[in-house]
Amino acid sequence: MSDTKQTAVAPKKNPSFLDSYFHLTERGSTVAQEVRGGLVTFFAMAYILVLNPIILSGPDSTGQYLGGGTEANLPAIAAGTALVAAVMTIFMGAYANFPLALAAGLGINSIVAYTIVTLPGMTWADGMGIVVIEGIVVVLLVVTGLREAIFRAVPSFLRTSISVGIGLFITLIGLVNSGLVRTGSGTVLSFGINGSVATWPMAVFVFGLILTTVLMVRKVKGAILISIISTTILGMIVEAVGNLGAASDDNVGGWGLTVPKLTGSPIELPHFDTLGQFSIVGPFQKLGVISVVVLAFSVMLADFFDTMGTMVAVGAEADLLDEDGNPHNTGRILLVDSIAAVAGGMGGVSSNTSFVESSAGVADGARTGLSSIVTGIAFLLSMFLAPLAAVVPNEAAAPALVVVGILMMQQVKEIRWEELAVAVPAFLTIAFMPFAYSITVGIGVGFITYVIVRIATGKAARVHVLMWITSVLFVVYFLLGPIQSLLG
Repeated sequence: MSDTKQTAVAPKKNPSFLDSYFHLTERGSTVAQEVRGGLVTFFAMAYILVLNPIILSGPDSTGQYLGGGTEANLPAIAAGTALVAAVMTIFMGAYANFPLALAAGLGINSIVAYTIVTLPGMTWADGMGIVVIEGIVVVLLVVTGLREAIFRAVPSFLRTSISVGIGLFITLIGLVNSGLVRTGSGTVLSFGINGSVATWPMAVFVFGLILTTVLMVRKVKGAILISIISTTILGMIVEAVGNLGAASDDNVGGWGLTVPKLTGSPIELPHFDTLGQFSIVGPFQKLGVISVVVLAFSVMLADFFDTMGTMVAVGAEADLLDEDGNPHNTGRILLVDSIAAVAGGMGGVSSNTSFVESSAGVADGARTGLSSIVTGIAFLLSMFLAPLAAVVPNEAAAPALVVVGILMMQQVKEIRWEELAVAVPAFLTIAFMPFAYSITVGIGVGFITYVIVRIATGKAARVHVLMWITSVLFVVYFLLGPIQSLLG
């Protein structure tokens, strides 16, 4: 529990509107406390405004970029990321009265960027369409009460394995983007250049990784954002010093380091080029029903399982759990989170989900939805600083990806490795994500292996019917090539 937690006091005789609506006094809070907690939450998760545009900055299978054009439109992605996060976080505060903030989910955006839109013929609009489809399904599951049923259907160790595997996948992306890990000469991968990291771009990345690590172990609030900003500044200095000694025709300015330039003012009206960039029909036309179902299910797995754990963790920190260990207004929280997935897809910035960084604001005093509204307003204001997202080099963003992997890896201790029936599917789920460079493949291999192990140990009857259905779908997914050939 947070040391700042306060005990509830008797309600005022004539409470203000804010007090009566958000139950401030009842939860032992004040307006000032909620404002402070909301701002702390914003700064703890503001890194997503830089990281999400970078993850979504690559071309789709057709060579087009998110938001349109022939190059990454980072300011537009950052503005869209801020807008959707602001709207959904304010909605969470006003409707669910819970100190929980939402933004584009790490792991989910990776599935879209590195798996879905790289499939032949798939565009960014198609990828966001799958996110919208997944979000609509989750909304229906919440409304019908089936979300919890699906949560129970997937064994907890497989849910944990998926999170850990995504963490390793994100880490590999960070290491490759930094140049520290690359294709080797005679080997699949190698370290640095011939085993050396003696280049300025790698040195900047190493600085960023060390700084992020130090700040995080020192429990500095906003550690990831501070590191991204500091490493970007270092990159600018390195590039400038390198350019001083470079000839005008020398293409190795900045000692091999290139920092994107800010072409205009750092403050400008936001451009929402990603809004409405989604297609629901496109994925079905290009991939077929089975592939769309499998991909949507993969996104769903990475989406709402984490949310249930996040809301319980934040609720426990804020002392907002009932006698059964469930947060107050659980139904409303899950509904807002589900709608956020749809909003993220329609906004063209990937599924939005609840952020565990909300616990930072709770630790600083947040107890009600008022803090979420403050966080949402901060996201609205940040839209006008979107151009700054475009100046962050890969070497400054890559350490954040590696650190996110570290945080997600911490869950690995929850897996019972001493039990082979658990260890085998768990390990294969984790291993296939980075090694096959596909989150979907990792999930599919893990599910299929789990069912096989259960059959082999005589426990097939204990496999939930939803796991059987999903595993069969994954088998068909992996055999789509031969099946299509047989069917002509």
